Amino acid sequence: MRITALTIFPHIFDSFANESIIGRARRQGLIEFEAVDLRPYSDRKHKNTDDDPFGGGAGMVMLAQPVVDAMEALATPGCRRVYLSPRGQTFTQKKAEEYAGLDHLILLCGHYEGLDQRAIDLCVDEELSIGDYVLTGGETAAMVVLDAVSRLVPGVLGNDESPEDESFTSGLLEYPQYTRPREYRGLEVPEVLLNGNHAEILKWRRAQALRVTFERRPEMLASAQLTPKERAMIEGWRAE
Repeated sequence: MRITALTIFPHIFDSFANESIIGRARRQGLIEFEAVDLRPYSDRKHKNTDDDPFGGGAGMVMLAQPVVDAMEALATPGCRRVYLSPRGQTFTQKKAEEYAGLDHLILLCGHYEGLDQRAIDLCVDEELSIGDYVLTGGETAAMVVLDAVSRLVPGVLGNDESPEDESFTSGLLEYPQYTRPREYRGLEVPEVLLNGNHAEILKWRRAQALRVTFERRPEMLASAQLTPKERAMIEGWRAE
């Protein structure tokens, strides 16, 4: 899979894209990532990428021309062109899974007060937000998308089963995890995780995932696939 970040600050990605799982996946050729500088595409004398907004107002607006020219130069057949914007639809695990199935994803990092609408109309397939808050620029949001999508590419995690049990992928939050030692400061690992009975372990983990989701994100249960027994368990918690 190929991911391209279109940005006026390409070096922000240097360490992020070269460390940990993403860096290893790039070295193994499982994903391709490139941060492309938007400034060289500007036809302005000083290669600026912004100007004052028509109609007045505070701040600057990103120019349409360099964005459109860059997109035309970088786009490949069937690629998805995404503008990271606070007014976009919210990024979810389902959306990350959708992106992971693409051959090429282009992430346009916004700045200033926004992007000339004509660039959006001409070369953006969708707008995407990572949450209801304001960032200085789209680079941070692009890193979130890069991380969430890359780890879903087959082979990146080294264990294709790893993403299946994680929060949101299963429709529930993840169950509690434990490692050595068996006892730490008076707190012990649940016995069920030590007895080697994998059926009982799976049952315990499912119940714990349900409980955590019920306590912290109960709205997720409305769309989760639950058995009658699990629904009865949840109703019992509500009664408590």
